[in-house]
Amino acid sequence: MKILLLLLIVLATIGARAAPDSAGANLPPVRAITAFVRLDPASYQGQISEALEVLRQAKAEFALRGYQVETLRIVTQPLAELSRGLSEDRAYSLLQEIDRMSAREDFLPDIGPAMLTDADDPAPMHLLARALSTLPRINASVIIAADDGIHWQTIREAAKLLQQVTEHSPNSQGSFNFTATAMLAPYGPFYPGAYHTGAGKQFSLGFEGANVVQQVFAASQGNFDLSVRELTRHLQTHVDVGEAVGLAVAKLTHWQFMGVDPTPAPLGDASIGDAIERYTGGKFGDSGTMTAALAITSAVKAVKGKTVGYSGLMLPVMEDKRLAERWADNSYDIDSLLAYSAVCGTGLDTVPLPGDVSEDRLVHILGDVAALAWKWHKPLSARLLPIKGKKPGDRSEFASPYLFNTTLHAER
Repeated sequence: MKILLLLLIVLATIGARAAPDSAGANLPPVRAITAFVRLDPASYQGQISEALEVLRQAKAEFALRGYQVETLRIVTQPLAELSRGLSEDRAYSLLQEIDRMSAREDFLPDIGPAMLTDADDPAPMHLLARALSTLPRINASVIIAADDGIHWQTIREAAKLLQQVTEHSPNSQGSFNFTATAMLAPYGPFYPGAYHTGAGKQFSLGFEGANVVQQVFAASQGNFDLSVRELTRHLQTHVDVGEAVGLAVAKLTHWQFMGVDPTPAPLGDASIGDAIERYTGGKFGDSGTMTAALAITSAVKAVKGKTVGYSGLMLPVMEDKRLAERWADNSYDIDSLLAYSAVCGTGLDTVPLPGDVSEDRLVHILGDVAALAWKWHKPLSARLLPIKGKKPGDRSEFASPYLFNTTLHAER
């Protein structure tokens, strides 16, 4: 494998195109390089090690081009398949071992959807609630809408799971690692909704590109056509690099490269909320926010190449510093986010809720996301964060480098 890595470095040195900024200062980080595997519980450690070799080769290739890689990720087959034939305790022990290995080897694990259809046995949801409540690194999901329609039974099971995880996970933070997805195709790189049902040995990637949107919108001064044109051009540059890296690694490793998700993911000060405010000249949530959302989505959709995943606009309330601030001052709410999703956001992401939110209320929120996604055949997700003991007007107290605390809204 050392010889293979050396060949990769030589290939990159000879054939790499110049980075957009030679100093790397304006390059978006690579948020995720995500591998998809089908684990055998009897030999999973070797399979994970093989996947990590592929991911680390991709990381080395990006480093040669001046890009920082933030996370390496590994997605297993769906939980029901991973745990098939095992008792719940043995399945939990397997997840615990994967969680511990992920900490040692510095990757993030995802065990896919616990339910893919309404015909699925809901029993794995109990195992998943236990895992999310006690294992800090495991990510997972359920699918609440697909081509076969809206999965109402899965929605109800997801609401029950959220209440259990809210009650039993430390600081109610386990729900951060869980999402309900609708109309999302497999092989997207972003968590927690990433999944696959295939044979494994594939990978994809996505950038943290909100800083690119900030730069473009600061210069375009609210001109829609100019914003779309320039943002498309800048995103295309980075997607081209990502595709070149992916194809080079695929050639050397014989793993299949599935594509790049061009969604400009935010985190902290690399803020989509700030970018939209640069476009509108007002607060996020003011008039013009919808137009800015459309400008971003139009640019993302115009990017050419091997794309995968959401390929849209991401508005994570608590992962984006400016969005968290605007949520605290009630500049927007759940209905606003659903409206923006109509021009292609990614749904409801890291939305804080009171700890006593009812099961029926959660069902209604999840159902709205599923209905919107299914009606317009677009990928959306719902990552809801009820917080035990918190009520409207209280401030969240999550202890996570990925979450910015904010003030909970009153129920409507």
